Amino acid sequence: MLRTTFEALRYRNYRLYFFGQLVSVSGTWMQTVAQAWLVLRLTGSGVALGSVVALQFLPMLLVGAWGGLIADRFDKRRLLLGTQTFAGLLALTLGLLTVTGTVQLWMVFALAFGLGCVNVVDNPTRQVFVVEMVGSDSVTNAVSLNSVIMNSARVVGPAVAGILIAVVDVGPCFLINAASYVAVIVSLLAMRPGELHPGRRAASRPGQLRAGFRYVWSNPELRTPLLLMVVIGTLAYEFQVSLPLMARFTFHSGAAAYGAMSAFMGAGAVVGGLVSAARGAPTPRRLRNAALMFGILILGVAAMPTLGAALAVLPFMGGASISFIAMANSTLQLRSAPELRGRVMALYGVAFLGSTPVGGPIVGLVGETLGPRAGVGIGGVATLVAIAVAWRSLSSRAGPRPVDAGPAAVLASDARVLEAELAGRSGDTEGRTPAEPVGAGNAFGVRSEPRGVGVGKSGGRRARRRWRVRDGLAGFGWFRPLDGIR
Repeated sequence: MLRTTFEALRYRNYRLYFFGQLVSVSGTWMQTVAQAWLVLRLTGSGVALGSVVALQFLPMLLVGAWGGLIADRFDKRRLLLGTQTFAGLLALTLGLLTVTGTVQLWMVFALAFGLGCVNVVDNPTRQVFVVEMVGSDSVTNAVSLNSVIMNSARVVGPAVAGILIAVVDVGPCFLINAASYVAVIVSLLAMRPGELHPGRRAASRPGQLRAGFRYVWSNPELRTPLLLMVVIGTLAYEFQVSLPLMARFTFHSGAAAYGAMSAFMGAGAVVGGLVSAARGAPTPRRLRNAALMFGILILGVAAMPTLGAALAVLPFMGGASISFIAMANSTLQLRSAPELRGRVMALYGVAFLGSTPVGGPIVGLVGETLGPRAGVGIGGVATLVAIAVAWRSLSSRAGPRPVDAGPAAVLASDARVLEAELAGRSGDTEGRTPAEPVGAGNAFGVRSEPRGVGVGKSGGRRARRRWRVRDGLAGFGWFRPLDGIR
């Protein structure tokens, strides 16, 4: 059991990355708590807090898909060295401004936006780099262990930040975060490039961004988790907005209470991550059940009458939260072709993080006008509604099969630019008609394209559009086509 849980740590490069990230992400969580408290100190406004969070993730929403294309084209280790260096310099700047007493709200906004620009490239590159460190056989385990990193840091970072803010001030939290980036930079430099498993890089050709969108939309095993993440990520994963409001205005406590809430949620998420790491490949039904429990537990936290009661429920909510994230992430990684994986994970980042500019201000406004409990509860309602809509398409017990791609040939002007990009694949396409794309008849129970549709005729194009709309509804549980019948 223990060996299975920590399987990915047998790879030296991943071990270096694991411990470097553990230090760095702890610093990041310290900055998250300190930044939220700094904004509340400067303004006392939930809308301002939601706005700074929105600005940090706005670049991901606007140009996040381009970051995935960059990750597909360039050496990922070198990209991460650059992004981590820039992020550290931004944290150092905010720390110096704060400790010298010159910080103003617009400066926090500007630096948050700058960090968001760095994350456009950093986020999909980190996601895809996991596969290069451990290979496809251990990617589910590595993704789950990454969630353990994030949430172990969520335990340590907010707790330390709460103590520092109470005893010293918010400024040192930013400076410690800046120093923590050294750990991950050193780990990247110490890696052995010869032990990596680099995928085929995407050559620079026109139409590649559109190919990524079509690839995801044509494959229900990718489309359904992403659509779920759009809804849930927009309204449920806004805890950096909702929890500070709840700590201050519902429980009438300070930064230490917010730090404790984040730490308790993170402790549960660590356990949830370890359980996910030991369970192996995800299935649609596990994904559905994790999201269902997550939605119920969010409503439970919103209803708790005291801080102590909320702290008792938060670990369970954190465990369900990270189980959903780990399974959605693993499904996308396993079902994505290597030369398109960066774009797929960039869309995941857009759905999960890029939705924050929309959800952050909404949750902040709801929390400010209807009360912090409503700001938390809206996420639970959105999660349960999304799962109810997608229920039928998430009923399979079968897990995703890993995808390995061969040479890619991109014909951007062709309506089948995706299939052209995956033309060199073997194994996955055996037994299918030429018009039937990879992923047809998969665990989500739908086909992605009608059989026998001509490519070059206008009637064929109209038919493809019609069936794509129909399959889009099917992928989210709104229509259930019969296999082989159109």
